[in-house]
Amino acid sequence: MASVKQLFDLTGRVSVVTGGATGLGLQMATALAEAGSNIVIGSRKLENCEQAAREIEKLGVKTLAAACDVTKADQVEAMKDAVMKKFGRVDVLVNNAGRAWVAPPEDMPLERWQQVFDLNITAPFLCAQVLGREMIKAKRGKIINIASIAGLVGRNPKAYNSIAYGASKGALVNFTRDLAIKWAQYNIQVNAICPGFFVTPINEKMFEKGHDQILREIPLGRTGGDDDLKGIAVLLASDASNFMTGAIIPVDGGAVAW
Repeated sequence: MASVKQLFDLTGRVSVVTGGATGLGLQMATALAEAGSNIVIGSRKLENCEQAAREIEKLGVKTLAAACDVTKADQVEAMKDAVMKKFGRVDVLVNNAGRAWVAPPEDMPLERWQQVFDLNITAPFLCAQVLGREMIKAKRGKIINIASIAGLVGRNPKAYNSIAYGASKGALVNFTRDLAIKWAQYNIQVNAICPGFFVTPINEKMFEKGHDQILREIPLGRTGGDDDLKGIAVLLASDASNFMTGAIIPVDGGAVAW
C-alpha cells in the first residue's frame, strides 16, 4: 500500500502545460513542479515561456520552453518532438490554453466564434491526440482539460456575456467524458477542472466592470486565488487519481451549487 506522500509525488514525471506562461496555467505548472514534475511550458510567445520556465527551474526541476500555437497541428507535433527529444516521455497534459470573446449572442462575429472554438476545443483535441499517442505507447497518462463552470450552466449576461466561451467549454466537458471512455483501455485518465471566476490579466477589466454582480454569484464571496487550483491539479496529475476518469470538477467557490 502506497503512502499519501507517494501517491501525490510527481518526481521524475513530465507535464506539458499549454498556456502555462501566465495566469492559471502558470499556477498549475508551478504546483506540478512543487510536487516534483519536470515542466514543459507551451505558449505562442517564446519569451513568456522562457521567463516562466526560468522561475519554475528555481524549484529544482527541469523545464522546456516550447513556443507553440496549439491550434496548429504541425506546431503541436513539433512541441511533442521537442518534449520527447529532451525527456523521452510525457506523463501529464494540461490543456489550459483558452480564450473568450465578449458580445451578446445576436452580435457575436462569426470570425470570433470560430477563433474561440479553435483554441478552446480544437486545440485540446490536437494536443490530446498528438501527446496521447505517446501515452498510449507507455500504457499510462493523465490528461487534465481546463473547462469552466460556463460550460456547465448558462450564465447571467450582466456578469458573463460570451456565448462562444460557454458553448466551447461545454464541448470540452463532453470531450473529456468521451475521451476518458475511449482511452480507459490504455490506462489514461482524462478529467476536467471547471474553474469559476479567477481574476487574470485577460478578464480583469471584466471584473472591474461587473465586480458586484460577479461576487454575488459566488457563495464564498470571493474570486479564486493564487493557490486555489494547485491542489486539484496535483491530484489529477498524480497516482492519487488513478481510479478517477471522466470526472468534471468545479473549483468555483460554490457558484454552480446555488
